[in-house]
Amino acid sequence: MSTHHTGALPANPETATLEGKNKVLGFWLFLGAEVVLFGCLFATYIALRNSVPDGPTAAELFKLKLVGWSTFILLTSSLTSVFAIMAMHKQKLGQLLVWLVVTVLLGLTFLGLEISEFVAYVHEGHKFTTSAFSTSFYTLVGFHGAHVAFGVCWITLLILQGLKKGLTVVTAPKFYVAALYWHFIDLVWVFIFTVVYLMGKVGQ
Repeated sequence: MSTHHTGALPANPETATLEGKNKVLGFWLFLGAEVVLFGCLFATYIALRNSVPDGPTAAELFKLKLVGWSTFILLTSSLTSVFAIMAMHKQKLGQLLVWLVVTVLLGLTFLGLEISEFVAYVHEGHKFTTSAFSTSFYTLVGFHGAHVAFGVCWITLLILQGLKKGLTVVTAPKFYVAALYWHFIDLVWVFIFTVVYLMGKVGQ
């Protein structure tokens, strides 16, 4: 298998075929539904974030240094996924797969930090059923974490498919859509970092 590309491809291979265009369009519709779902979770969290009859408050609990590192790592992974799509447009399969591997590794690092964060919170008495605040917090942040885990698994499978089938008008839309998904969960995290952690720390 060539490490650069599989045959000559159009300039934008992700939308070169009707199937590819339909995949991209369908995925935008899926993201619209995801926006509504996350919007509901954000609204619920905002309504319940001060409902802390028992357990630590957000200001007492959150460690912005750890969350800041998590944010940096996830935003960096968004950049590496951009590099992956740039490599795809240059028909450089090897570079595409390398950048996707880096994206997966950064995603796994983010998940590791989030798990360690949750474990520390539980030890401080911030459990899922401690208060309405803790329930809404774990639901929102945990739901996002599940999306990151799904993205890691998805991109890993695409890397394996890329090694087997190369870069074609069939595989290109899959890489492109996965990158869109990854950007979406990174964008959601920016809102979580702002609404949950920053506003929680300053007690707004």
